[in-house]
Amino acid sequence: MPARGVPVVTTRRRLALALKHGIDLVGAAAAIVALSPILAWAALGVAVTLGRPILFRQERPGLHGKPFEIVKFRTMRPPRPGEVWYMTDDDRITRLGRLLRSTSVDELPELWNVLRGEMSLVGPRPLLTEYLATYSQDERRRHDMRPGITGWAAVNGRHALKFDERLRLDTWYVDHWNLRLDLTIIRMTVGQVLRRTDVDAVQDLDEIGFRLPGAAVMSAGVAGDGDSTSAGPGDAADPLSRA
Repeated sequence: MPARGVPVVTTRRRLALALKHGIDLVGAAAAIVALSPILAWAALGVAVTLGRPILFRQERPGLHGKPFEIVKFRTMRPPRPGEVWYMTDDDRITRLGRLLRSTSVDELPELWNVLRGEMSLVGPRPLLTEYLATYSQDERRRHDMRPGITGWAAVNGRHALKFDERLRLDTWYVDHWNLRLDLTIIRMTVGQVLRRTDVDAVQDLDEIGFRLPGAAVMSAGVAGDGDSTSAGPGDAADPLSRA
């Protein structure tokens, strides 16, 4: 008997998940072609304002916790001597970085992760590897599906949600997933991006009720790749990777 709250993986669900993956591949390829002018503009802007590297790269846990390298556009300069990376986001984010985050353009390179089969268009947002040890057994189930560029938590409060609430919404998505829900999330995401709502360029850790793992601070302190937040000096502005 499966544990309470754990979805039974039936043949029908397996087929639906295979269809979801196919939609991801086709959708990501089409999006890269359609959005190529925006991707090129953003890459040029980052190169001019921040120099190289253009992309932020960091290891994140994916499906079943298997690590992969996520890619995003950089939006912050590196910390200066004496600056603590996760306490100086507002000072280090560039004007272009604010624009990229408010429009979610900084997330578009993740389409490459989707093509590689590491992410999905829709799913729980990929968090830091260091967070794995802090999850409850129920919260670990968020890794039963591929992480997504957008997700249920992202369209239901995003930065206004507390950390635990975001994780609860992630497991709700895993338990209730279907293709219609994914289409609903994509529609809601497009609406949020066009209205530029529920997106904070930077965010105070105290606002979301989250304590940064010490290991994450240590690893971020030596990473020095120049973009930041609670997700590392090169990432977007919250512990959920701007979920």
